[in-house]
Amino acid sequence: MTETMTAPPEAVEEVDLVELMNKRAQGYGMLARLFREEVDMATLRELQGMRFPQATGNATVDEGYHQLFDYLKRAWDDSVTELAIDYVSTFIGHGVNGYSAAYPYESVYTSERRLLMQEARAEVLATLRENELKRGDWNEAEDHIALELEFMQRMALRCAEALADNAEDEAIAYVRTSYDFLENHLINWVPMLVTDMRLHARTLFYQGLGQLTLGTIQEDEAVLRELLDSVVEEPAAA
Repeated sequence: MTETMTAPPEAVEEVDLVELMNKRAQGYGMLARLFREEVDMATLRELQGMRFPQATGNATVDEGYHQLFDYLKRAWDDSVTELAIDYVSTFIGHGVNGYSAAYPYESVYTSERRLLMQEARAEVLATLRENELKRGDWNEAEDHIALELEFMQRMALRCAEALADNAEDEAIAYVRTSYDFLENHLINWVPMLVTDMRLHARTLFYQGLGQLTLGTIQEDEAVLRELLDSVVEEPAAA
């Protein structure tokens, strides 16, 4: 029995699947970079040179893009310092308790006492090992949002490569892995993280990053579901 995957009839209609996966990887990679560390001057200039879509069809994504654009069009050299201060305020806070910032770890939002290094971290670590991935030399826990977004990026890149090599069964497996990870991890806690980002972020930049991230994973969940629904099982040749 083999499986084939075709572009579903709605959200990704007539879209080249390799191109779709590469675009997904690019989007997840950008989000991961912005959560991983403060914006430096090179990143700020790169973002200012980007063209953001005005209407994607997803209101949350559009709000995120609009907020980012509104900040970036007014940004100047000192904005790097402003963003660094807001990064600390938003994601690190004063460390008084689990409610002092939008702590970017799944464990904080899925454990009863809002603690780090809980069950979610162990689950993500197991998923990374199952897929022969490591966190590299970064010191953060595996359930940091940047690493979870990078996982989605890696799966999209692997899927694109498999599709380019006509390895459809392998590509479908990567889509399933991506969808399961979204369902079991990102979808479960990112909405709560974004709520806290609205509370703690002082700049439109990090307000917008939260909205863009939330809209992206919600939209991607729908796209991946459609792709999996489009999978057709074909009987093996006699």
